[in-house]
Amino acid sequence: MKKINVGIIGAAGYTGSELIRILLHHPFVSISYVVSNTFAGKKVTQVFYELLGECNLVFVTAPTTEVDIVFLCVAHGAAKTYLEKFLFSANTKIIDLSSDHRTAAPDFVYGLPEWNKEHIVNATKIANPGCFATAIQLGILPLLKQGVLPNQIHINAITGSTGAGKSLSEQTHFSKRTANASVYQVLTHPHLIEINATIASSMQTILPNIFFVPQRGAFARGIMACISMEINTTLNLEECYNSFYEQHPFTFYIPEPIDLKTVINTNRCLINLYQKDKQLVVVSYIDNLIKGASGQAVQNMNLMSGYPEHLGLQLKASTF
Repeated sequence: MKKINVGIIGAAGYTGSELIRILLHHPFVSISYVVSNTFAGKKVTQVFYELLGECNLVFVTAPTTEVDIVFLCVAHGAAKTYLEKFLFSANTKIIDLSSDHRTAAPDFVYGLPEWNKEHIVNATKIANPGCFATAIQLGILPLLKQGVLPNQIHINAITGSTGAGKSLSEQTHFSKRTANASVYQVLTHPHLIEINATIASSMQTILPNIFFVPQRGAFARGIMACISMEINTTLNLEECYNSFYEQHPFTFYIPEPIDLKTVINTNRCLINLYQKDKQLVVVSYIDNLIKGASGQAVQNMNLMSGYPEHLGLQLKASTF
């Protein structure tokens, strides 16, 4: 397989630095440049000591060479501006980890492999899904495929502090976040837009009302989404989930109760089902920085490049 060259824009943030960590060990990737205005001129290992002995890259202020794939890890709202400022070659494929192109961007393909793989394979521009959107959609896709989602879905999902990005704020300060919990953007979280767009793209005739309560957790990384609904179906739901995800290497139905640490530092989504009569609770677990961002971006890169989907992403969870 041909080796590809990649560039990472916004490489010193959480998602950018995770991309560096993952791609350094990808057997068919060479990182050509890493862009960071904050740390321009510094070696990557001067900022991320955990990469000492693995990396000789130096942060630069702008793209320096033509590459096969560019990862945009810039702030929400900045990706469109960046693509207007830097006109990449028509041969350069784009993977945008911001929210700028997830909806109403016809030249971008929505990069949720478990739903959109056949389009991702032929895409030149990918909009990487949001972290909450990834966890929630993976929890409901098998039901969506069967057309059995009810008209109301209630979601409580908790995320770690890295979900807010690397910039400091009152809500991410240790003294505020530790031994604490809170809700935010109740019923209005922007990831609802992309979830609803996926549902609308399906054959399901009912477009459900989704009542989403995002929560801040007192931990660094990970998302646990609890999705509750009243469902009227005779389907064997365990078989439904196993069958749907059979051809997808990172998402699994697990019959035994699990916990968030089972997925931390991996590109996996693990799903539990709890059913009593018509009441169903789906619990979906992901690492927000990997399956919810950088790992999924590498998964999309693999599909776009003709590589095995799992390449470079066989990561072990940090369970203890």
